[in-house]
Amino acid sequence: MKLLIARLNHETNTFSPVPTPLAAFAPTYGDEARQAQQGMRTAMAAFLDAAQARGAECVTPVSATANPSGPVQAEAYTQLCDRIVAAAPGCDAILLDLHGAMVAENSADGEGDLLARVRSAAPGVPIGVALDLHGNITARMVGNADVMVGFKTYPHIDMYETGAHVARLLLPMLDGGLRYGVRWRPLPLMSHTLRSTTLGGAMAQAVGTAKALEAQGLPAMTVFAGFSLADIAAPCVSVVATVRLDAEGEAQGQQALDDLAGQIWDQRQQFVYDSEPLAESLQRAQAMAQGATRPVLLLDHGDNCMSGGSCDTLDVLQAAWAQGLSGITVGPLCDPEAVAALIAAGEGAEVSVALGNKVSLAGLGLLKTPVAVQGRVRAISDGSYTVSGPIYTGQRCHMGRTVWLDTGSTQIVVTETPHEPWDLGVFSCVGLDPLQARFLLLKSRMYCRPVFVPLSAGLVECDSPGVTSSDFSLFPFRHVTRPVFPLDAI
Repeated sequence: MKLLIARLNHETNTFSPVPTPLAAFAPTYGDEARQAQQGMRTAMAAFLDAAQARGAECVTPVSATANPSGPVQAEAYTQLCDRIVAAAPGCDAILLDLHGAMVAENSADGEGDLLARVRSAAPGVPIGVALDLHGNITARMVGNADVMVGFKTYPHIDMYETGAHVARLLLPMLDGGLRYGVRWRPLPLMSHTLRSTTLGGAMAQAVGTAKALEAQGLPAMTVFAGFSLADIAAPCVSVVATVRLDAEGEAQGQQALDDLAGQIWDQRQQFVYDSEPLAESLQRAQAMAQGATRPVLLLDHGDNCMSGGSCDTLDVLQAAWAQGLSGITVGPLCDPEAVAALIAAGEGAEVSVALGNKVSLAGLGLLKTPVAVQGRVRAISDGSYTVSGPIYTGQRCHMGRTVWLDTGSTQIVVTETPHEPWDLGVFSCVGLDPLQARFLLLKSRMYCRPVFVPLSAGLVECDSPGVTSSDFSLFPFRHVTRPVFPLDAI
């Protein structure tokens, strides 16, 4: 038995100024791809474990993942997809660890076009797909997969379990067992990312219903929140079921899809996030910090690198300074030009540096200018650390050269590359203890929460004008099919 197992992940923010070349994926190929994923908590790792349990031969043409950013460069998309397609002929089953919201310069439906090519290259071969909860599902994706399952957690902590679910359904098909197909219900609903958390609210209720349906015998049911910062036809919520291909299975799946889609639509207003003015957010944070012995988290979700942000805007920090907040620790802030200048000055040096606001946001009509900051270079490092968990446990991370800049009232971690604050390691790699701060400002929506929320006195979400803002009015949507809620009153 020969199985094709591959990983290709990218969540595309079509408004993001951050480029996505081949190098952004840090791709590995063949045996190196298999070795890189073995033992990880990813869907691809689960596929490899399932293959090993069956004694199957594995073909691993590529493992490639890039942080969310702008559209994937055409050459990169074509090259990575070509490797997967070329490996498909002669395989008995295909297991793909994809994202579901990839847009390339030469493909508005990155996963759908890839799956269609794979199906054409290996007709009749079962295809199983694991996807991110934020997938923008299309008819082309659904029509070219036999099994499709998405994450049921956000923050995402069930990537491995999702892959195991796909393999558990797909591989028995090779033994002449049940046959499966994928059915779906798209909704004209663009959800805000902060309302797609499974920690509570309507999304948690919908996922709870999906789990209950699986417990009642439905092979798989996923609620996809979609990724709304993509100017494509339908960056929307959808419900996807993997069903048995018999009369009873089809009927069960169709009824489940109708019922769950109806539940979500009835609660559609709860998938909309209403941002409060930034000044009011910071006033709440000040009140929360009174008498606190732990830092108050300030989450700048308008410039979140895991949604395509540049990680270099300073709106929230400037507003905090304007309101007299002190004892602030902030990071990681991406500014390679400032990093070079600070390293040239050396540890212990007193410096004045133009910081942040350097990546153009002209696509949104936003004009920002760097801020002159004075301080002392406290530490310099290579920006490497190991994630302690629970997300991407054990993964080695590299932020590029990293500097701790001390302005007196504010401690700033400046890096060469945009980076999500997965872990305390983003600060400890330069010897900074973030828990000593009064306010801890992180460029994050959700991924920081499993680590930082239990260590904090509270959390305040701070919206700012950037390419990951929750204010849809900032974005010039041109390709979205209308009407769609909440852009339109339906």
